[in-house]
Amino acid sequence: MTRLTRRALALGLAALPLPALAQRAPAAPLSPADKALVDRAAAYLEGLTEAKGRFVQTDARGAMTQGSLYLKRPGKARFEYDKPSGLLVVSDGGNVSIADSRLKTFDAYPLMATPLSIFLARKIRLDRGINVTRVARLADGFSITARDGKKQAEGQITLTFSDNPMALVGWTVTDAQGSSTRIRLTSLTKTSGLAPSLFVLKDPRPKNVGRSKM
Repeated sequence: MTRLTRRALALGLAALPLPALAQRAPAAPLSPADKALVDRAAAYLEGLTEAKGRFVQTDARGAMTQGSLYLKRPGKARFEYDKPSGLLVVSDGGNVSIADSRLKTFDAYPLMATPLSIFLARKIRLDRGINVTRVARLADGFSITARDGKKQAEGQITLTFSDNPMALVGWTVTDAQGSSTRIRLTSLTKTSGLAPSLFVLKDPRPKNVGRSKM
């Protein structure tokens, strides 16, 4: 597996900066029912200050990986992929870093250049700065598709919620070519007192080793 392919496994979590999307018509105004669901989702995410759980990731080719996740809003997240994957993805509130212990690589990107910033923001406002392009009802919940209205983050993200109980159950990141990576949360529970060290990831390579370019 190439380095680029392995890095792409982190797409659904880190959402590496993507090529610009094709120009789209402005999103149609939300119906009152759709807006109610968007407001409900925003309120839920606001209350999700600290959480931990497990995830299963499916990439565009159907390959599956899994691991553990930790969230601490605003801005902080940690995704530990299970072995044999060597990937570790950490958002420290400012940057998203991706370390691959097997390939001995390390890359960092601004959090605001990733769709993760949409729900790790200090204030969840899905009605400002975010273009909600679709609200869909599902059998046991609903989904919200959004992209950054300021285009600091390219690509789009679809957040999926269960209805009863209300919970974030996963998300899908889609790039400009239409390739999607899906994250399914198999468990996500609120917690408190997560160690600050979980959200620190430093470049382990010697200082004289330059950061590789994509």
